[in-house]
Amino acid sequence: MSTRRAALLSVLLAAPAAAEPWPAWRGPRGDGTSSETGIPLRWSESENVRWKVPVAGRGHSSPVVWGERVFVTACDERRKERLLLCFSADDGKTLWQRTVLRSALERKNRLNSYASSTPATDGKRVWVSFMEWPSKRVWVVCYDAGGKELWRKSPGLLKSMHGFCSSLLPYKDTIILNGDQDAEAYIVALDAATGEQRWRTDRPNRTRSYSPPVIFELAGKKQLVLSGSKCVASYDPDTGRQHWIIDGPTEQFCASLVHAQGLLCCTGGYPTLHVIGIDPSGQGNVTNSHVVWHVRKDPSYVPSPIACGERFYVVSDKGVASCLAARTGEYLWSQKLGRHHSASPVSAEGRLYFPDDDGKTFVVRAGATYERLATNELDDKIFASPAISNGAVYIRGLKYLYCIARPSAARDNEGRIP
Repeated sequence: MSTRRAALLSVLLAAPAAAEPWPAWRGPRGDGTSSETGIPLRWSESENVRWKVPVAGRGHSSPVVWGERVFVTACDERRKERLLLCFSADDGKTLWQRTVLRSALERKNRLNSYASSTPATDGKRVWVSFMEWPSKRVWVVCYDAGGKELWRKSPGLLKSMHGFCSSLLPYKDTIILNGDQDAEAYIVALDAATGEQRWRTDRPNRTRSYSPPVIFELAGKKQLVLSGSKCVASYDPDTGRQHWIIDGPTEQFCASLVHAQGLLCCTGGYPTLHVIGIDPSGQGNVTNSHVVWHVRKDPSYVPSPIACGERFYVVSDKGVASCLAARTGEYLWSQKLGRHHSASPVSAEGRLYFPDDDGKTFVVRAGATYERLATNELDDKIFASPAISNGAVYIRGLKYLYCIARPSAARDNEGRIP
């Protein structure tokens, strides 16, 4: 090998890996998993907090991250303003803040917020969704990365006694929104650049639900899957055409789905709670043919499940974490964690991170036996699911936004974390 080629190879090997963005609800794959490394195992108010900044307003939406920008939505309840805020991922400085809309505060459940829908970004643009009250009109608004409004469109009304929460799903050149409600319900895809409608699909049963849709490659095709409105269903994300549907197993849902070992895991429901394993290879109504297993022990209603290897992990709202074999639904372990959990877990480096409402994050090794690695506590309530990017965990509390990372001093001259 020539000296020049050897030098070039050494430069390439030394180059830091590009940070994986966290562009939407539950990250780059829509399932809460991150490929990032060097994520802290432990933290507190005095350990591994790179920065902590107040958020101008409250909300339960998750942060999204792309490169050097972190986007968060909030509601200034005193001013009745729904906000989009952009922070520097490096030091937490507010880069800009925009008032998306001003309106009266909608009626909602006490566990909901006025800014519960997670935004989405592709690094060049950021999309947000809010409800206007009392018109009940849903607005999707697009900004560029510098905070300039590019378009705003209303795909319709949303009628729900528990408030609004419909996180946006970016897919190719569209933005997808779930409009499950107690009226004519829909899933709609808007052109990401213009906001014009690309497709619209009627949702059956017309019952309020809050599950963010997610897109996976399943059974040889792209599938947009979600639970809610008295069913679990799959659609073609390019056209909105339905692949399959399962009736029930109950009325309303909040959690999004994940997959492992060729099966989907669905948890939640009201008025009854369920965990089901679904074979996603069917067509039409597959209620009696493609539910592989169905269990009722410690399901979650609000927190979404997470998959790692051959197992699904679920944390109930009351704080009981469970590990299930993906293929069979067999419970491998169950363990009490926090008092109450609203946030969905995330994973990195074979570790599962379970935040609870009281500001504690329980770190558990992903495996067939229970092993708690750390319990980390912050001085804030946590209702939002974390984001992982840039070697850091971004935690949105009720009052503050945290960047949890190894100290900056641990970085070398090229910005890499040893």
